[in-house]
Amino acid sequence: MKLVKRYWMFLAVLLMDAVLVLARPQLGQEVVRFTVANFREMLLLLPPVFILLGLMEVWVPRETMTKYMGADSGAKGAALAVFMGAAAAGPLYGAFPIAVALTRKGASLHNVLLFIGSWSTLKIPMFLFETGALGARWSLTRWSASLVGIFVIATIMEKLLHRTDREQIKALAEGMSGD
Repeated sequence: MKLVKRYWMFLAVLLMDAVLVLARPQLGQEVVRFTVANFREMLLLLPPVFILLGLMEVWVPRETMTKYMGADSGAKGAALAVFMGAAAAGPLYGAFPIAVALTRKGASLHNVLLFIGSWSTLKIPMFLFETGALGARWSLTRWSASLVGIFVIATIMEKLLHRTDREQIKALAEGMSGD
């Protein structure tokens, strides 16, 4: 029962795939192929992310993370968060384990939100592709507007969260271990 509770979403996807295969075989087979491709992608991406997290846990002392990305890190912490997110590779779900580790290591919520926003919107390879396909003016405008938007959203999110909410987020991150 504990496994069912823990993996309910995975089991729900499998059940929905099975129902579709029985109800509409052609569509169901296509959905199963899509599901398998997505799980394969996750299985290929997550091990390197977790290795990186393990190395960060061992190599980066909490004091260093607090100094460079903590509440008192100012503009350098924000710039580092944006750079880390923009330079990262992979889909957005890869950012969340890293965001938890950053929080656990002492990064401020604002910088963690900047990191997630940058990962989702400011990818450097995407910027290069957009520049080649749509021109430098368009890609710089989009990138600049996204950067401003990320800062605005992170600031609003942090301000809207009550102190107890922020403490609860931190406590949840502290309580997460990869088990």
